[in-house]
Amino acid sequence: MSYGIGIIGCGLIGRKRANALGEGRLIACADINQSCAEVLSGGKAKVFSDWRRLLDLPAIDIVIIATRHDSLAAITQAAIEAGKHVLVEKPAARNPAELEPVIVAAKRHGVKVHVGFNHRYHRAFRKAWELFKAGALGDLMFIRARYGHGGRIGYDKEWRANPELCGGGELMDQGPHLIDLSRWFLGDFAEIQGFAHTYYWDMPVDDNGFMLLKTAKRQVAFLHASCTEWKNMFSMEIYGRDAKLEISGLGGSYGVERLTYYKMLPEMGPPETTTWEYPMGDDSWAVELAEFYEDIQLNREPSTGLTDAYQALKVVEGIYKESGYDYCA
Repeated sequence: MSYGIGIIGCGLIGRKRANALGEGRLIACADINQSCAEVLSGGKAKVFSDWRRLLDLPAIDIVIIATRHDSLAAITQAAIEAGKHVLVEKPAARNPAELEPVIVAAKRHGVKVHVGFNHRYHRAFRKAWELFKAGALGDLMFIRARYGHGGRIGYDKEWRANPELCGGGELMDQGPHLIDLSRWFLGDFAEIQGFAHTYYWDMPVDDNGFMLLKTAKRQVAFLHASCTEWKNMFSMEIYGRDAKLEISGLGGSYGVERLTYYKMLPEMGPPETTTWEYPMGDDSWAVELAEFYEDIQLNREPSTGLTDAYQALKVVEGIYKESGYDYCA
């Protein structure tokens, strides 16, 4: 089945989504900078500077929303009320309260809403999930993860450095990916502790976020999101009673994507080690969209939905409040 797709927000992520449509057919693009929409359309789709006009098109079944954080929730709600299925990029809103009416609207209209926690669909994480579900780790104990980049000249003047546009700083930018991946494996967090602070960049938002999250079973996620990393990096270690998984790299400047499985032996000592490397092109965008198409066809709830976004935002909000930031006020 082919779906009519509308894309709102035609920057880098909007282009990645457009390149991975698969069974989808691009009907229209919208961006406040209409020239960006024109480039993305390639002359093959309608172009708007006002996203509301895109929602009026009956040929559109699914709306992909890849705008700044300050407009994600409002556009998502409008798309839902127009009867469209929605793929909205993480974090889906700037705070939990902003997302609450969106959740209500989605239930009322019976449409599917997928939140783009794209990292779940990377090859290394798909393999890690397969091993976890097969029981290869035993009972999980804790997760340790770091995700960071070094910014660039002028980073402190970009929209991500503006709390009104972003809803926070680095904890709001890359932090939700770490929170979502950890919650995917461990489940809901019953206790939230952390600290967000601005160490280097001259901006009114945090450039580092530290998290200590605990489940009701006392499993822990120890997470750090940073834009003072200087060398882009991604690292997540998932510890079970029988084995450990280590995921590193995301491709490109983050290094080759790699998964290593360390299996504890009966005699302990050096573990049995297996490594998978994924130097090929990233297929996560296509895999994610294909799953969403199937969710719609099967009338199935998306595996990454508004509840997942809401829970990640609750963690971020809690740490900002604990750290004295008033982004969420």
